[in-house]
Amino acid sequence: MIAIHKSNSGFHVNWKKYLKNKNIPYKEVNCYDNDLIEQLQDCKALMWHHSQNDPRDLNIAKQILFALEHSGFIVFPDFKTNWHFDDKLGQKYLFELHGLPMVKSFAFFEKKKAIDFLNSTSYPIVFKLRGGAGSFNVKLVRNKPEAQKLVNKAFATGFSNFDSMGHLKETIRKLKLKKATFTDLLKSIYRLFTKPTFVKVMGKEVGYVYFQEFIPNNSFDLRTIVIDNKVFAIKRNVRENDFRASGSGNIEYDKKYFSDELIQLSLDISNKLKTQCVAFDFVYKNTELLLIEVSYGFLKEGYYDCAGYWDENLNFYEGKFDPCDWMVDIVLKQLNKK
Repeated sequence: MIAIHKSNSGFHVNWKKYLKNKNIPYKEVNCYDNDLIEQLQDCKALMWHHSQNDPRDLNIAKQILFALEHSGFIVFPDFKTNWHFDDKLGQKYLFELHGLPMVKSFAFFEKKKAIDFLNSTSYPIVFKLRGGAGSFNVKLVRNKPEAQKLVNKAFATGFSNFDSMGHLKETIRKLKLKKATFTDLLKSIYRLFTKPTFVKVMGKEVGYVYFQEFIPNNSFDLRTIVIDNKVFAIKRNVRENDFRASGSGNIEYDKKYFSDELIQLSLDISNKLKTQCVAFDFVYKNTELLLIEVSYGFLKEGYYDCAGYWDENLNFYEGKFDPCDWMVDIVLKQLNKK
């Protein structure tokens, strides 16, 4: 039997619907309960769409999933899919070890070496914290004095994982585009004074600094998602007067934006990393596709308007689909092998 974390958010709702339609038994469990292992006694798999913004998930999700997998239990997401989730630093070394085409990335854990880098690099350059989605915790550094301030702070007081002012500005931008409500604005103002609980759990980002090469003249990035050797994609346009595309909400879905090269590269990297489900963010540097970062999770609603998907032979299947179904299929295949 498959266990699914008891939640009405994220992928969980879709997973339960798919299993019901297939008449496949499943069991809801509360992964935050002390007796979780007892709840799982009659199950052979656990599916849990954990989030970087839930303090409970931050405290224990990866540890529970890894412990279960360590004992032979089938989990989604599994270790190779999940360990680097919301960790850009970890991803840097993963990409380098596998020789993946990536945007040049620079991590420093000693202030002197970071300053030496500032003296030799060219500007602008992109500063990032290791975690954060939707382009939060990402800044364009235009010159050395700006970079020096960031390095000084990184090795002194550190950075909060939540940029209250940046969140407010983003909400105002979306409000103007009618993609946010007045209630959202009030919540953003409230966040100027009260940090989300997950920020308290994560603590300050301190003791390191992380930069990426700035790739100029990009008005968009390309997000591809690979699940069970199936690929779908979106084009995300950058915000007005900005360089960031992730979280912009300005999405295009036409098949013409996605080359066979992009789809094949996504399949190749997914197979190399041995992931169950992976979302890739790519940009072009001239004509070369470069990887920025990866994630196992994504906001499913942003992909319902995709024109279709590709299989491993680059055949395109036009029409609606639910990628969450494929996640369940992966687990079912693993169960059938046992």
